[in-house]
Amino acid sequence: MVKEACVLPDYSNIPQEILEIPKKYKNIVIVGASHKPERPSYIVMEYLLKEGFKVIPVNPAREEILKQKVYPSLSALPSDFHPEIVIIFRRSDKVLPIVEEAIKLKPKVIWMQEGVINEEAKNLAEKEGIKVIMNKCFKKIHILSKRIS
Repeated sequence: MVKEACVLPDYSNIPQEILEIPKKYKNIVIVGASHKPERPSYIVMEYLLKEGFKVIPVNPAREEILKQKVYPSLSALPSDFHPEIVIIFRRSDKVLPIVEEAIKLKPKVIWMQEGVINEEAKNLAEKEGIKVIMNKCFKKIHILSKRIS
């Protein structure tokens, strides 16, 4: 029997406050965005762009993904762009420095995708008044929120 690498999140009873996030905020940064169409970060980014979100990818190895200019880090983002949500597609053990950098941008939400859990980073962001979601897919939550509304 193959053991799961991570616990799959439960989407059967999502709190209303989480379902409201994709309805409220439209300016998003995706840290760990990939140029490979089979990768979850690419799939989510493509979906969000089609749904009308403003998405800026962060990846130090790329210049463009899905016709969007890519930035090497959060600190390199244009000063006139104020992300409301920072979505993280990185391993859990790589999240803390990303969250430390994200806090400086004062986003409303830091969102760690499925399989990404870092309690230390969560606590740090929450102390700064930032809402933190862990181990949930933003795309799936957006789809759920559209069905419920």
